[in-house]
Amino acid sequence: MLLVKNIQLEDGKMIPASKFFGREDNDTLELTEAELVTREAVRKAWKRILPNVLEVEDSTDFFKSGAASVDVVRLVEEMKELCDGLELENEDIYMATTFMDFIQLLVRKLRGDDRKSECIIDYVEKAINKLILQMPHQLFIGGMFVDAEDAKTYGTINPTDGSVICQVSLAQISDVDKAVAAAKDAFENGLWGKISARDRGRLLYRLADLMEQHQEELATIEALDAGATYTLALKTHVGMSIQTFRYFAGWCDKIQGSTIPINQARPNRNLTLTRKEPIGVCGIIIPWNYPLMMLSWKTAACLAAGNTVVIKPAQVTPLTALKFAELTLKAGIPKGVINILPGSGSLIGQRLSDHPDVRKIGFTGSTEVGKHIMKSCALSNVKKVSLELGGKSPLIIFADCDLSKAVQMAMSSVFFNKGENCIAAGRLFIEDSIHDQFLQKVVEEVSKMKIGNPLDRDTNHGPQNHQAHLQKLIEYCQRGVKEGATLVCGGNQVPLPGFFFEPTVFTDVEDHMFIAKEESFGPIMIISRFANGDVDTVLSRANATEFGLASGIFTRDISKALYVSDKLEAGTVFINTYNKTDVAAPFGGFKQSGFGKDLGEAALNEYLRVKTITVEY
Repeated sequence: MLLVKNIQLEDGKMIPASKFFGREDNDTLELTEAELVTREAVRKAWKRILPNVLEVEDSTDFFKSGAASVDVVRLVEEMKELCDGLELENEDIYMATTFMDFIQLLVRKLRGDDRKSECIIDYVEKAINKLILQMPHQLFIGGMFVDAEDAKTYGTINPTDGSVICQVSLAQISDVDKAVAAAKDAFENGLWGKISARDRGRLLYRLADLMEQHQEELATIEALDAGATYTLALKTHVGMSIQTFRYFAGWCDKIQGSTIPINQARPNRNLTLTRKEPIGVCGIIIPWNYPLMMLSWKTAACLAAGNTVVIKPAQVTPLTALKFAELTLKAGIPKGVINILPGSGSLIGQRLSDHPDVRKIGFTGSTEVGKHIMKSCALSNVKKVSLELGGKSPLIIFADCDLSKAVQMAMSSVFFNKGENCIAAGRLFIEDSIHDQFLQKVVEEVSKMKIGNPLDRDTNHGPQNHQAHLQKLIEYCQRGVKEGATLVCGGNQVPLPGFFFEPTVFTDVEDHMFIAKEESFGPIMIISRFANGDVDTVLSRANATEFGLASGIFTRDISKALYVSDKLEAGTVFINTYNKTDVAAPFGGFKQSGFGKDLGEAALNEYLRVKTITVEY
């Protein structure tokens, strides 16, 4: 069976196939006498701008008739004069390229009735954190919030008390197909591919500004849905998301190829050049630990490169992604460029990986799932893939360090964002001579941590993201004790409503133990000793893992620091600091922590393809 979705007519116009045997769209406005006069005045303006056109017909296409970008500006200005200061934007011209469509758009704006293009949003409203939150809860496809197939929904849970925040639409396979079709149409036929790279950057800057205007609302939703402490959500979850979009907005008009001297066959000469082009429809699958920030890290680079995208947020944390979708509408991002599908990873993520029209998958999550996605991408259509996977990042603290700073940063390296941090220090190696002193100071600091409601400004340790993860942490600690590690403090669920877990410290952890090798992804500090001065042995132990996402070193000896950083097998090495990421610095792992980069110029290459063109003359 063949399903025909769209039909292109002889004049180039594309219509839904379902309307082929029907009448013209009955939403076409009937013009008043005054509007008919305006129409003819506009026709004369088009004729002035398009001198090569003998007669401006209803079907005359502005750009096919030879108009350039300067003519767009001229038309906007002429309409302002003709229509008493009516404000059009350049994008309006691109969206209504034929004379008839332009008149319809113009009349709607003159009547103040351009609501046809507005999106109706069914909000869930909650009064919280001295705000009235307005949260979209449906799928976002083709610029519209819509129900999932068969109106299926699920409850997203507040980890602070285990209550249901709201019902969210649960995407199905048919919804993936609709979203991919919308993204494909937006890429191939829509405004996104027609506007200049600089205009694309301007839209991303506008989106970043809107995110900043709504940052308190976004941070509150992140605290509500993901359990992030509000202050951290404001600074990192949301703050770095805004920075990321601003950074990549600046790259939009700086993506360029090169000219290459090649071997020439005389007497002819050759010009060889490369173009960096967008890939097409990209699928982005994001985790639950930084719902908005991980979306931003990948989506900003993807859009800056000129692609369109279908985003699958984690099923347990969909709400900031859907609020982000609303802000993209306000920013003027064309319909279909961004689509968002909350739903099951095994269903929605799998369909994106398998879909023949998706040309790139960007994934952050577990190594096990990453391997499965990589296999699916290969079998489906050999689509490009980048993977940011698990970690067991070593942090080596030498006796010659600044101990107070090392303790402070070690705490951050483990307990930042409740330990739900892909680059968290998964195992600390402490030089033997300072081990006991270090451990004592850490335990003192852990006892000062306030566990509680993430919306309280003085809380520094909120609930774990969801119930299943809390149970995993409990079992992880039980296994550590069973294998003989020393549980210094913590290891239990906090007796509060919700999914709270005690900050935990283990020591005497030996290399063969489960907790020495496997990631907890929670607030669990794993401490091992190493012999005084034995740099090469501790390096060997630190590298004895299949993970290679991040690592850290604390020492005052710069030669030692550089030697160890050279030898560590990790995509990021922190020296006398930790967790210090920046939107301009590439981020990604080695070995089974994945490949490909987020952030920095390097991230753009994940969403571009290079075309070589050779001309003989």
